[in-house]
Amino acid sequence: MSATDITFPSGSVAEEATIVGVHSHADGAVVLLDRTPFHPVDHTWPDQPGDSGTITVDGARVEVTEAVMAAVSDDGALAVGTDIPVKRGAEGWTWLVAHRAEGEIPAAVVVGASATLEVDAGRRAGLSRGHTACHLASLALDLVLADLWRKDPGADALGNPDFEGRANQTSRIHEDGAVDEYRLGKSLRKAGFDSEGFSATVAEREAAINATLAAWVASAAPSRIVTDGPTIIDMRRWECELPEGTATIPCGGTHAASLAEFAAITVALELHDQLLTMTTTVLPA
Repeated sequence: MSATDITFPSGSVAEEATIVGVHSHADGAVVLLDRTPFHPVDHTWPDQPGDSGTITVDGARVEVTEAVMAAVSDDGALAVGTDIPVKRGAEGWTWLVAHRAEGEIPAAVVVGASATLEVDAGRRAGLSRGHTACHLASLALDLVLADLWRKDPGADALGNPDFEGRANQTSRIHEDGAVDEYRLGKSLRKAGFDSEGFSATVAEREAAINATLAAWVASAAPSRIVTDGPTIIDMRRWECELPEGTATIPCGGTHAASLAEFAAITVALELHDQLLTMTTTVLPA
């Protein structure tokens, strides 16, 4: 069995493929195919949910509740999602996209059968806008907080001090939005960040982030996914040609093809004790 070929980086939401595995699982049966347009949730950093949709074989349809990562060992043991016991790229394992099925698997869905795969395109588009907006909001946050660093924390994709990389604890993307949490604790202060200065200026910095995002949306900049190869384990990066320069961020998710797909992106900042929550909201074009 070979690693699953993926077509979602190009924006594909439909493919013809061959079934290479059908397996029962505690969370429901999974279907494996040689290629797929479905984006799977990453079990190690589950920021973007997996795609949903359908697999059809000879008129028999399987409802896919979510695509997830899977790996099969050289001796045939299949692990799905958080049950995967090894790091990506480990010797002796092949990496796959598994399609979680709702209900019983039809008799026609067997190894070797040809299948038509269709992703829920509306949900995909909403998640893609949410993921692109999440990256843009993080870059705008880094830019607006740049003056609060007394030491160099390393640079982000636009060359600004990398608050995102230093402080982000969780990121959750949903259709047309995202929620990110940042820890402003002792380690961040030791790294040179002026947490007190930030606390005193949250409202002004929120306004500055939103002004930056408005300018970026107005630029209608191209946005794309660049891949090193066709399989699920090949490196993927998000690129966006912003007015300040091209931002490149390693990313396994899906994205909008252009900032022209947005009418607006806005954020709201909430600071409670040492936890900053940034809620990003998209208004589609």
